[in-house]
Amino acid sequence: MKVLVVGGGGREHALAWKLAQSPKVERVFVAPGNGGTALASSLRNVAFTDIVQLRTWALAEKIGLTVVGPEGPLAAGLVDDFRENGLRVFGPTRAAAQLETSKAFSKAFMVRHGIPTAAHATFHERAAAHAWIEAKGVPMVVKADGLAAGKGVVVAQTLQQAHVAIDQMLPPDADPATCVVVEEFLVGEEASFIVVCDGTNALALATSQDHKRLLDADQGPNTGGMGAYSPAPVVTPAVHARAMREVILPTLRGMEKEGIEYTGFLYAGLMVDAQGHVRTLEFNCRLGDPETQPILMRLKTDLLELLLAATETGAQRQLDQMELEWDRRTALGVVAAAHGYPSDPRAGDTISGLPVPAADSMVFHAATVRVGDDVATSGGRVLCVTALADNVRQAQDRAYALLRAIHFDGMQYRRDIGHRALAR
Repeated sequence: MKVLVVGGGGREHALAWKLAQSPKVERVFVAPGNGGTALASSLRNVAFTDIVQLRTWALAEKIGLTVVGPEGPLAAGLVDDFRENGLRVFGPTRAAAQLETSKAFSKAFMVRHGIPTAAHATFHERAAAHAWIEAKGVPMVVKADGLAAGKGVVVAQTLQQAHVAIDQMLPPDADPATCVVVEEFLVGEEASFIVVCDGTNALALATSQDHKRLLDADQGPNTGGMGAYSPAPVVTPAVHARAMREVILPTLRGMEKEGIEYTGFLYAGLMVDAQGHVRTLEFNCRLGDPETQPILMRLKTDLLELLLAATETGAQRQLDQMELEWDRRTALGVVAAAHGYPSDPRAGDTISGLPVPAADSMVFHAATVRVGDDVATSGGRVLCVTALADNVRQAQDRAYALLRAIHFDGMQYRRDIGHRALAR
């Protein structure tokens, strides 16, 4: 079978890498891919990014399964288009993807269906938002309503930070439909809880924990993610059961009640408090990045078989009969970011020292491009250096040892990925 992965980041490199390991896969294409997928003999980059061009090409190439990685094509309706033209595709429709593409929709949906989340309010007018913050106080979280590539969230520790965030997200010339969500700051430990959905059933992937802040000790601005590890010790069996019972299954049932079938990956960002209660920070309608990289390093089940089961319809659905097999070891990935990330990342720096892929380590490319025989940076989060080992400390040591051999001008990375697990 020929498989297409849509996207060009680290998540898509990991998906393509894992799918290519299936004995049933003839070739994995990546659109548009990156420098890492260009280097892999088992993968082939495709230049198209336009949905109509991709669909026309996929039909001509007889693509057996398309997997959509990033949120942009989901919001643009790629899944709807491909399905309408008879192509098998894994991912949520545009209507289902509103859980991610609109924070306002997502929060209102959670309220309607009793899914635990932070107390919040949605504003279209700046004056009302400013007044609400003055009344409630800080810390407070301000979220842009639409897609923001993982960077549309400001955790305001001062009133001034909150007011500035509102002014930036609701400028005077904003469209009247533009809004911001302002919510209470939740205390606890975050975890990434990701499941595979077939419209009726949900099958949980291995747990993971992301590191959103740019700097060590969770300081600095929010980013798209500076590293992750799997499994996440904070997700105990009791917390896992609670997440499925209180968050995931009510979300699927809620979607059904609203006439929307949810198929694809569903990512619930959870806050777990000291008593093991969970509240939903956000939904993503895709795999997380960089959580995907360590999760797929641990997955022993054939990913193609899993996604084919999740794209069956009606009586053919088999997802509830599947059991996933996981490597018992810990996987940990560290992101190497470009100079100036996240505000103004620099492109064009040549990368050296990239290691040869091994059974227990892999460098997944994100913002890279092949330039002749070289690979150069092309954006913010450049690489995710990922390693497997018997425990968190050993996985951390192995990943950082690989990372220290890699060089590009201005490279920056956190030196404490996994610190929460180590503290436990």
